[in-house]
Amino acid sequence: MELNKIESLDYKKSVVYLLPRSHDLRDLGLSETEIHYARERLAQDKHNITFNKYFGKYIILSFFPGEDDLMKLMDKARKNARSICSRINDEKIEAIQVKAMELDKDVVLAFVEGLLLANYQYLKYFTKDVDKKRNTLTTIEIEDERIEKDELEQLVYLSEAVAIVRDLVNEPYPALNSENLPERIQALAEEAGFDVEVLHRKQIESLRMGGLMAVNRGSKYEPTFSILTYKPDNAKNEKPIVLVGKGIVFDSGGLNLKPTGYIEDMKTDMAGAAAVIGTLYAVAKLKLPLYVVGLVPSTDNAISDRSYAPGEVLTMHNGMTVEIRNTDAEGRLILADALSYAQRYEPQLVIDLATLTGSAARAVGPYASAMFAKTDEQVAQKLLDTGFRVYERLVRFPLWDEYGEMLRSDIADLKNIGGTNAGLITAAKFLENFTDYPWIHLDIAPNAHLTDNKVYFGKGATGIGVRLLTRFLEEL
Repeated sequence: MELNKIESLDYKKSVVYLLPRSHDLRDLGLSETEIHYARERLAQDKHNITFNKYFGKYIILSFFPGEDDLMKLMDKARKNARSICSRINDEKIEAIQVKAMELDKDVVLAFVEGLLLANYQYLKYFTKDVDKKRNTLTTIEIEDERIEKDELEQLVYLSEAVAIVRDLVNEPYPALNSENLPERIQALAEEAGFDVEVLHRKQIESLRMGGLMAVNRGSKYEPTFSILTYKPDNAKNEKPIVLVGKGIVFDSGGLNLKPTGYIEDMKTDMAGAAAVIGTLYAVAKLKLPLYVVGLVPSTDNAISDRSYAPGEVLTMHNGMTVEIRNTDAEGRLILADALSYAQRYEPQLVIDLATLTGSAARAVGPYASAMFAKTDEQVAQKLLDTGFRVYERLVRFPLWDEYGEMLRSDIADLKNIGGTNAGLITAAKFLENFTDYPWIHLDIAPNAHLTDNKVYFGKGATGIGVRLLTRFLEEL
């Protein structure tokens, strides 16, 4: 997508006006009939109104309520952009101009961001009428003297990073597997400017990563552990911020096999890993002055005569023993090894992301991710605030000791599952045992993948986590 700042509108081109509901429409070059129609539609609570002035030239009015909450207005802008993006592509428009009237600059930027996010498509596996399906919108021009070119460049890099994540999560298994995922990472590293080291089976075994090795036993694909490092010369932190992502490229549930209705979308169980990859890409492209490390343990959770089994006891990277009570609670096992590995960096902060529990989705629906924090309260609050700013909202849950008691095993240090109650919390408590540093856990199962087309992410992978983490890191 080409994103440009312009000094003035070209009235031969299509334009979107962003307006408060109270704006006087007579300065937009509309006829009295069109103004009357717009007011009628607005009275019917229609917020986006399109006029076809002549062939190939459209005027679109996008109205905003008199809302004092800037964060809600920004999300309204993204949602309006989604509807307008659909109309633009239906009308085969290639370029659109955007001009705001009496609205905050951040609302304008959010609208443009919404267009970028909504224009994403995943067409790789279509064989018929691909060109007809392809979105036509390729250029957005913004007339707003308050907006700087570097702010638009940031939006482009962020939207590219989100698209990378969505591509990875939408890619079907086994086209994307634990062996070729590092190849994808390496290509992105060369493009953006970060380093990658990949650990393979012998190295993983030598590190005694019992969780990753056990989950991998039923697979025909080798496990991998990718280490992504961005450390510019001007990094302002000596100790890194470490991001850890769950990289289960397909989750059958193992011997605790997932039923129909759940298993079909399990290619998405590596959304946490994809978010880490996308964030490192964005951080490097934006040249943030930060030392950031990404850890991506990867395997699928398959079934064979070698599969790990309920009742088995594993020894993890940090030496703790874990009794397996459910092989479908595999993500926390590979994350636990990665979180233990992160200790060697003596990190400033560790944030892990994982599509970890259905319990999280049942708790908050598709409107937020679940957050757990064992860190400075100012840091935790900053991440919560960033979630509202980008509208990748977080709901914080407790890490009370009582939930840890639900993980007691009769034969090992821990069980890998706590029972039927509070599943998202006991999963977080399990992970806490493998951390000895400031730590935040994000369960992104609720909104990493959507099944409807109602928001600006559309159906399929959302790329959740990239905008949240990148904006958070920018402000550290």
